Amino acid sequence: MNRIDRLMGTMLLLQSRRVTRAEDIAAHFEISLRTVYRDVAALSEIGIPVIAEAGVGYSLMKGYLLPPIMFSEDEAAALGMAGLALSKTSDPSLDASIQSALLKVKAALPDRQKSRLERVEESVIFGWSSHAPKPDGCVARLVDLQTCLAESRALRIAYQGGGRGEVTKRDVEPLGLIHYLDYWHLIAWCRLRKDYRDFRIDRIQKIDILDRNTEQHGNFNLQKYLEKQHDRTESLEVKIFFKTISVGRARREWSLGLVSEHEVEGGSILVLATKACDWMTGWLLSFQENATVLEPEEMKHALAEEARKVADHHAIRVTCN
Repeated sequence: MNRIDRLMGTMLLLQSRRVTRAEDIAAHFEISLRTVYRDVAALSEIGIPVIAEAGVGYSLMKGYLLPPIMFSEDEAAALGMAGLALSKTSDPSLDASIQSALLKVKAALPDRQKSRLERVEESVIFGWSSHAPKPDGCVARLVDLQTCLAESRALRIAYQGGGRGEVTKRDVEPLGLIHYLDYWHLIAWCRLRKDYRDFRIDRIQKIDILDRNTEQHGNFNLQKYLEKQHDRTESLEVKIFFKTISVGRARREWSLGLVSEHEVEGGSILVLATKACDWMTGWLLSFQENATVLEPEEMKHALAEEARKVADHHAIRVTCN
């Protein structure tokens, strides 16, 4: 990246945040701190009102705005694609804002870029999993949860858990939103359980935003939390061969427990970690002949026994070796 592009990027970075540390600028552009100091000095020399606060970071003078930015054709197309994708993974509470933002982007584009963006939108369809239709009329709206995260507000929710579906009341402190396995999940501190919990937002039956702010969780890092969930020690690792047609589904549905993957002829061998053998056996049976347990032996026997129970339930006699 040449220096002019880097200076423009630095201005955009400063405008996008309330305060930006020199270390963050250096990491973003992969440059030294000395180069950051020279770039900030250059911005000040050309009249950009950069405020430096010792021990805090850099910021732009309040009220200062950069002139409108012109997008390249690739940037405009990328924004259009991002808007289309977000509209398929959000709930209706964000739809109006997404469409309004896209209209503002389009209004700033020259005719050539508008035409290109329109062709992209007409040529791309983002499907939605039949297992998880787009949320409609959800009690916990993404726009409300975003507000609580931004303002550090606590929530009182009525939550329907899995399994028996028992509804419990919880006071929670929102800490992050993640989207995986076709659903949005709220990561929050649960005051009832005195621990971090993962709440699937389509299971929230009632929500009240509390007046009081959340307690401080300065040591919480959403990315590290997810890595810890992924790397936590499980009781059993199972090696399974999946035919090519089922590899994608297996990888997606057991993503948090995926230890390793090795491609072989006709499919892939996945090593999956689990602490709930009963749940895994039921899940594996849904793959029918497209999944074969290779090891350990205890999982092979558990799967065969579960298959016998299913056969007996349906009054079908089969011989299992």
